Amino acid sequence: MQCEICGEDIRGSPFKITIDGSELTVCTKCSQYGTPANKHSPVSRKVSPVQPAYARPRKPQRTGFEKLAEEIVDNYDQVIREAREKRGWTPEQLAAQIKEKATLIRKFERRELVPEDSVREKLERILEVKLIEKISGDDWKGDKLHKGTTLGDIVNIKRK
Repeated sequence: MQCEICGEDIRGSPFKITIDGSELTVCTKCSQYGTPANKHSPVSRKVSPVQPAYARPRKPQRTGFEKLAEEIVDNYDQVIREAREKRGWTPEQLAAQIKEKATLIRKFERRELVPEDSVREKLERILEVKLIEKISGDDWKGDKLHKGTTLGDIVNIKRK
């Protein structure tokens, strides 16, 4: 009889061990790699979680595609500047409120940078303004033959 791990002939009595749920017949050298098969290890059973009677209703799962239907407003620089000036704040004071640098605020107001989502959310909260708008999917209208926008509707092909 041969060892199922190393392939050598088994001298003496073979060992039955369990490795990752498989039962193998091995030699004495390879018996250290598993647990003896004659030991019974209880299999844990999954217990389904019990919901308490006061369970809150579940929120609908967000897929991440919701953000794709939103776009920053075209005049975000004016919105930020006007809301800041309405409160009488300098760019430094606004930056301190949202824990960002004043140069970042100035770059937003000069349209050199577009605010990232995290900074945009802080600005919206502190200044009480909306910097994003929902974009509708009805911008592209195809013929009756087409079900929607295709690559050919968008791309201009240049021929040599």
